[in-house]
Amino acid sequence: MTARCVMVLGTTSGAGKSWLTTALCRHYASRGLKVAPFKAQNMSNNARVVAGGEIGSAQYFQSLAAQAEPEVRMNPLLLKPEADTRSQVVLMGQVNEALSNMPWRGRSLHVWPQIAAALDELMAENDVVVIEGAGSPAEINLHASDIVNMRVALHANARCLLVSDIDRGGAFAHLYGTWALLPAEARLLIHGFVLNKFRGDASLLAPAPQMLQDLTGVPTVATLPMWWQHGLPEEDGVFDDRTRAYGAVSKTVAVIAYPRISNLDEFQPLKNVPGVRLVWARAPADCAGADWIVLPGSKATATDLAWLRTQGLDRAVAAHAAQGGAVLGVCGGLQMLGEALIDTHGIDGNAPGLGLLPLVTQFDLQKTVRHTHTTFGELHGVWSALSGVAAAGYEIHHGQTAQHPAMAAGGNNAREVLADGLGWQNAAGNVLGVYLHGLFEDPRVLQALFGASAPTLETVFNGLADFIETHFEPGVLDQLIAP
Repeated sequence: MTARCVMVLGTTSGAGKSWLTTALCRHYASRGLKVAPFKAQNMSNNARVVAGGEIGSAQYFQSLAAQAEPEVRMNPLLLKPEADTRSQVVLMGQVNEALSNMPWRGRSLHVWPQIAAALDELMAENDVVVIEGAGSPAEINLHASDIVNMRVALHANARCLLVSDIDRGGAFAHLYGTWALLPAEARLLIHGFVLNKFRGDASLLAPAPQMLQDLTGVPTVATLPMWWQHGLPEEDGVFDDRTRAYGAVSKTVAVIAYPRISNLDEFQPLKNVPGVRLVWARAPADCAGADWIVLPGSKATATDLAWLRTQGLDRAVAAHAAQGGAVLGVCGGLQMLGEALIDTHGIDGNAPGLGLLPLVTQFDLQKTVRHTHTTFGELHGVWSALSGVAAAGYEIHHGQTAQHPAMAAGGNNAREVLADGLGWQNAAGNVLGVYLHGLFEDPRVLQALFGASAPTLETVFNGLADFIETHFEPGVLDQLIAP
């Protein structure tokens, strides 16, 4: 079995590569083909636990859309940014300290053999491999060390789609400029241009698509309408700050969007629950009127905690909690809610916590990466609906958190609501901290908290496939995998 490879490239980050790759995975899988996704290198703090370690969240969802078991070969290299000039390097699912400490441009020689081997194995085992690029393939300063765009495309002899976000403007210039800056052999692999996020009458685009084809020989094979609620989370960050809700708003949830936010994709279901309004909060004003404030995960907990204080968000969270408002901390957010962060290994940094839970976190060299099934104990106050609710999710963290002995002795106890140090609640009942990612992806939790559910992933994937089948030119999707 030698797979046909289809690759999705973009003129920019945020052009729509990830969701289009996901849609293609479901389209081909629905035709009875054995399909696997692949992205050589992903730079993201959104990660999932899979067989062999962790991969980018986008490839996790793509594998589910492809009806394949998620595994590390689908994203052999994951870079998790910890600062503007430093990332934790995860190779084949595992943290690699040597690569993390290596100059960025020097890594490609060391990692390409494993990337190529992973792709070759997937090609040998599948009918179709749908490959996602990263950023733009026309970043000519990076051509010499490229391991994720055209080097992959040439290795796989992939038929490539080049996507541009027309809502941002300049789409035809982006498409032509990207094509023109590619090496001649790489241009031959571009089989179609895709205009994404179009609003209005598509007939008004003429004669630009034909002019572009006259210049490049490449047809525009799809004009995809703007689609706000396709159901997948943003891959690279909070691109869409719009605060929408289905129906009348009954609950506003403000999620603190610190610079190194991680696993933000786990909050996507909240966008799809009727009556829930999700707000990404970067300033105290964004928290005004919120029913819940959520402190999400962070790839740099101490640094993000310092940013939170600089913004004045620490005072906003404390005031909200003091008034009895619901506060939830997830993973790094749980660590921030405690009394202190202690780092004797130089992993994340020392810092005083927000003091809303009598807990202390100590950072460990050993990273916890695992799937977790658990059941909430008895909770009271605003979180009491979770009492006895079973939940499944995942853990990715260095810190180990426990109750502060002196505070426990003084009577300032936290109620342990999840076994094995996975969750605590304050005495007043309105502040909850958990290590469990993916809480809102569990339908049992959504039902308990909101009395409602969000669309299932299967519904989302099928909707994506239907969307591209409707809007691609007839026959194009079949031609991409034809012998």
